Amino acid sequence: MKHMLKVTAAGLALALSAPAAAQDRDYGERSDAAFAEVVDGYEVSGEAESCISVFNSNRLRVVDHVGLTYRRGNTLWVARASNPDSLGVWDVPIIQRYGSQLCRHDVTRTIDRSTGIFSGVLFLEDWVPYTEVEEADG
Repeated sequence: MKHMLKVTAAGLALALSAPAAAQDRDYGERSDAAFAEVVDGYEVSGEAESCISVFNSNRLRVVDHVGLTYRRGNTLWVARASNPDSLGVWDVPIIQRYGSQLCRHDVTRTIDRSTGIFSGVLFLEDWVPYTEVEEADG
């Protein structure tokens, strides 16, 4: 009887993990598609940096299932989230900075825009600069 319960429990765990694995794949595909949409018309224009200077914080945007972006001139800085599946369009970042720059190591929490309730912690990767691609005439 104990052996049967172990087999049943193992089977149940396997059955429950399969939809979760498929869901993780869906989130990854959604994140990649959203990222491709964000950088469409841009190309990488330099090395990734752990910190960037931010002069106007209202240019900081949350991109659903991607991370944070900051626009300065014709450069779009993108910091992808390590956990993009938990980042939604209704999340507002609350960033506790430790200096004058915005860094990937700053403590970043999110709150829900509609309720003001804590919705998660955001772990960022390095900031990568993308510059708008100029279309050639002809």
